[in-house]
Amino acid sequence: MSTEQTPTAADNGFSYTLTRTLDAPASRVWQAWTTPDQYTRWAYAVPGTVEMDARPGGTWKATVRTPEGAEFPLTGSYLEVAEPHHLAIGMDVPGRPAPATMTVDLTEQGPRTTVITVHQTCDTAEERDGAEQGSGMLLDGLEGFLGSGAEV
Repeated sequence: MSTEQTPTAADNGFSYTLTRTLDAPASRVWQAWTTPDQYTRWAYAVPGTVEMDARPGGTWKATVRTPEGAEFPLTGSYLEVAEPHHLAIGMDVPGRPAPATMTVDLTEQGPRTTVITVHQTCDTAEERDGAEQGSGMLLDGLEGFLGSGAEV
């Protein structure tokens, strides 16, 4: 498994791109990212708080618990859904008039290898740094879940 981080400053904000190579087919990665019970098992979500309607216009919510024990309720909607290769996810950010958008792209590189690319543009360097750290934690959890042989 490999990780590549490419922070960039865009004209409209601060963005980051994280890329990992996962030892799993895209369909398995997709299910892990879009199925509430699977998402709960790897995404630091509090059991019973995850709801996902993975279709354009569908909503999602989860309460995430940090390793330190702090809990953060998250909400948003699915902007684009092209199973099993692309998600554009709107994330509600307190104090921000429009949702932040995160894209998740899955590219198969063989029957059991998928490259996942997560990209987000933020309004400030501080927001970007926090979002990038959170996305890195998500990818760590996903990688561990997929590597554990957990049932799909």
